[in-house]
Amino acid sequence: MDFIDLKTQYQRIQKSVDERISNVLQHGQYIMGPEVQELEKKLADHVGVKHCLGVSSGTDALLVAMMAIDIKPGDEVITSPFSFFATVETMVLLGARPVFVDIDPATYNLDAKLLAAAITDKTKAIVPVSMYGQCSDMDIINQTAAQHNLPVIEDGAQSFGATYKGRQSCGLSTIGGTSFFPSKPLGCYGDGGAVFTDDDELARAMDEIRLHGQRGRYNHERIGINGRMDTIQATILTAKMEIFVDEVELRQQIAQRYTDELIKLGACYAGRDDANLKVPHINAENTSVYAQYTVQVTDREKTMKRLKEKGIPTAVHYPKSLHKQPAIASMGYSEINMPHSESAASSVFSLPMHPYLDANTQDTIIQALAVEI
Repeated sequence: MDFIDLKTQYQRIQKSVDERISNVLQHGQYIMGPEVQELEKKLADHVGVKHCLGVSSGTDALLVAMMAIDIKPGDEVITSPFSFFATVETMVLLGARPVFVDIDPATYNLDAKLLAAAITDKTKAIVPVSMYGQCSDMDIINQTAAQHNLPVIEDGAQSFGATYKGRQSCGLSTIGGTSFFPSKPLGCYGDGGAVFTDDDELARAMDEIRLHGQRGRYNHERIGINGRMDTIQATILTAKMEIFVDEVELRQQIAQRYTDELIKLGACYAGRDDANLKVPHINAENTSVYAQYTVQVTDREKTMKRLKEKGIPTAVHYPKSLHKQPAIASMGYSEINMPHSESAASSVFSLPMHPYLDANTQDTIIQALAVEI
């Protein structure tokens, strides 16, 4: 049983992928070739923003965005403690200090109601993370940021294709960034990412930063990075865009079936705080792209072990809150208290999720999990 099935997806788009890769091999422009610009236009149109810039990874998407808004040593950047390490890694690389706001236990996203209290005169930006495919409460976050004249960078590495109040993830704030890591809902066959904005000046800055700070060949106006997108990865993403909307709908149908069937089988969260199993909660104003289908249980290790014995793969995203990671804790964070993040880190795990998960396989997973809880 596959946790994520990329082989079936490739079979569906093989002709388009192979032809597009062959075209790149023929013209030989392997870095930032014309296919990158083609992809950027498609992605910008999908998100509904003026500018999209392809970059080399989701990590570099965050780094480029933070460099564009001039994050410097001593600045504070507010974010969630429940995310992949790249969210804070990029801040620390620039000398900034992460400031953590605990998560909403229902959605696993930064609790927007706690945001205002974390802002100080050193705060330079806010980076909400859209966990598991669902956007944060962006209206409250943007309103709070506007009151303090702060930019917002949405870390949409898991939510490209999701919507908030009818608007696409990555087009909800000053800058949006996403990852095209192969396991993402829209993933390439290597590393890749993108940044999105409606701001012309920020777009220009990010374009220069991803190209070693160049404004014109060998004319370096600023410090940048090697953040360019490979042309072959762009062609793969363009081919996948042909089926992306359909795949998002399939993901949502599969996720809804998981939820409906698990609720029917009993010990599932249905407004009960004492339930043994908590399924994803999607806020009414949101749609989720279900980068993962993540549940929360009372005894994770036992449950995952028993599922593994039955041939069912699982994964934990993420087993340790960011403030508990050794590289961050050693910077003076070891004593801070983020109870909802720490609770989630100790009890969540993800079930197989991809657009091609058939009903029989899904039933096997559901029945096995129901037995264990």
